[in-house]
Amino acid sequence: MKSTRPMAATRPGALALAALAASMSLSFAASAQEAIPAEHAVRFIGTTGMVCGTVERTRHATNTEGEPTFLYMGGNFPRHTFTARIPGSIRGTFTPAPEELRGQDVCISGSIQRDASRAEIAVSSAADIRLANIR
Repeated sequence: MKSTRPMAATRPGALALAALAASMSLSFAASAQEAIPAEHAVRFIGTTGMVCGTVERTRHATNTEGEPTFLYMGGNFPRHTFTARIPGSIRGTFTPAPEELRGQDVCISGSIQRDASRAEIAVSSAADIRLANIR
């Protein structure tokens, strides 16, 4: 009589590989659930989170105290819904420069605060900003 076991059980190591793949997909799903779309970041003011979206525009404010760089997300400037503020004091730690993030999908982690009618994260290190694959 022929066995009716699934293929994964008939090859050595296949079951372990299937389990690893399943656990990886679960961890990716958990990460995706934690991501806050830039358009919804205002709902999370007062919390710490990870805001993700496309950088629509950047601006290095050289004539402003502290010379911050702003990353505008969640719509076209000036109607964007989220801003990441990078202090001038840490600009040099970014490779490439923050302006090169324009058009890129990123996730920014930190304390979500209110700035006018928008949400904002004051970036404290280059590690707070990561490139992302947003679909």
